[in-house]
Amino acid sequence: MTDLARSLLLSASRSTFLADRMMRQPFAQRAVKRFMPGETVEAALDAAKPLAEAGIGTVVTQLGENLTSLAEADAVREHYLTVFDLIAQRGLPSWPSVKPTQLGLDLSFDACLANLSVLAARADAAGSLLWIDMEDSSYVDRTLDLFRKLRATHLRVGVCLQSYLRRTPADLAALLPLKPVIRLVKGAYAEPVDRAFPDKRDTDAAYFALGGDLLQAARDGARPVFGTHDIPLIERLAARAGALGVTDGDWEIHMLYGIRMADQRALARAGRTVRTLISYGRSWFPWYMRRLAERPANVWFVVKSLVR
Repeated sequence: MTDLARSLLLSASRSTFLADRMMRQPFAQRAVKRFMPGETVEAALDAAKPLAEAGIGTVVTQLGENLTSLAEADAVREHYLTVFDLIAQRGLPSWPSVKPTQLGLDLSFDACLANLSVLAARADAAGSLLWIDMEDSSYVDRTLDLFRKLRATHLRVGVCLQSYLRRTPADLAALLPLKPVIRLVKGAYAEPVDRAFPDKRDTDAAYFALGGDLLQAARDGARPVFGTHDIPLIERLAARAGALGVTDGDWEIHMLYGIRMADQRALARAGRTVRTLISYGRSWFPWYMRRLAERPANVWFVVKSLVR
């Protein structure tokens, strides 16, 4: 039943018909507020302030993918330059995260690289970090190529890898000589079984194995970031870090805004390095469906919230 629910939610995430209609519905707008404080970067940074006061950093990202013109990609680049300025003005421990398709990857690899290079240079100057998010499996090779080219001249850039993809162990092994900053997630796109594990248990096992490799590499300068809400898995990884002599400050935990917020605060109080990913923007429907698909039980939470 869970697998069926996940498949239905992922199918819904790709439906422009549903997106056009659901995004106009007040009940859907109320439901999404659990995961997103607002549609503007100012709303995201307003939400980041109390988290910073609790010792929790943030990562902010504007929703929207697969642009249709390079002019749109240029506008996204300029938006994120403004985001760097707003973060600095507010003095927040916050980093931007971008999707390559937001910056023109579907249209021109070189144009996307140029846009990312501008943002990576700003991250260097600001003492910040630019996150490159990972999209579905058809983008992995190009995204990792972008990351490698950026790392040749910019150290303050990180990339995301997905444990449910069968190729990820080889991708991680190829990246480790760069001493990279890597956020490991489980994965939230619909993928064919020849590319991704269909069984959650296999994804979880792959996550722990990859996490162990990242922690081992942390002793040589890599920075592991674990993007998961799976508390038992985090505890296992923390024990692994301790056994390897990797200190709390040498690895991070990233979770989404609105999910396990009490746990995020408890982890921060316990001395872990925690960041909350805060999304904003008008193109929230596909992203929201993927968030629900990560844990279909969230659907019941949303229904109860609406009834209340």
